[in-house]
Amino acid sequence: MTSSYTLRRYGHEQAAEIRQILLDVHADAYATELDEFHDQERFAWFVDHWSGLPGFDCVIAFDGEEPAGYAYGAPAVHEREWWREYLSPAPESDETFNLSELMVRPKWRATGLSEQLHTALVGQRPEPLAALLVDVTHPRVQALYESWGYRKIGERQPFADSPLYAVMVRGLPQV
Repeated sequence: MTSSYTLRRYGHEQAAEIRQILLDVHADAYATELDEFHDQERFAWFVDHWSGLPGFDCVIAFDGEEPAGYAYGAPAVHEREWWREYLSPAPESDETFNLSELMVRPKWRATGLSEQLHTALVGQRPEPLAALLVDVTHPRVQALYESWGYRKIGERQPFADSPLYAVMVRGLPQV
């Protein structure tokens, strides 16, 4: 397995061009874990929602011409940041990038690709804070994000039928 990938960045303007790639990678990544919340139709709605937001940013990793994984997100809407109900007072600079998805296809897992995607996406953002949600039933994923500087600050269930998620933030001053 190669560990050399071509990383390509896409924005809102290229959303239609990359939509099917995002859906195909999701279908492969969740092939053995599909449930009603993670089904393809619902995920298509999320892709359309996120890619329609101002500042949508996406990095796709290619192994040759084959998509191996991606990460995407968008700047948080002011006063609606995922961390807002857990931190009082708000951080001095509250500009936040919400990392919505970081997904690697099974064939490329455990190769360091997830960290490369994260660094390429979040590491290039101007916002001082990054936030994400991790299913609380996936402690290894939460530990991976902690190793990248995130810390859990609370839990939330954004939809009535969604899993319970750990709210994690990176860039907060150490206390």
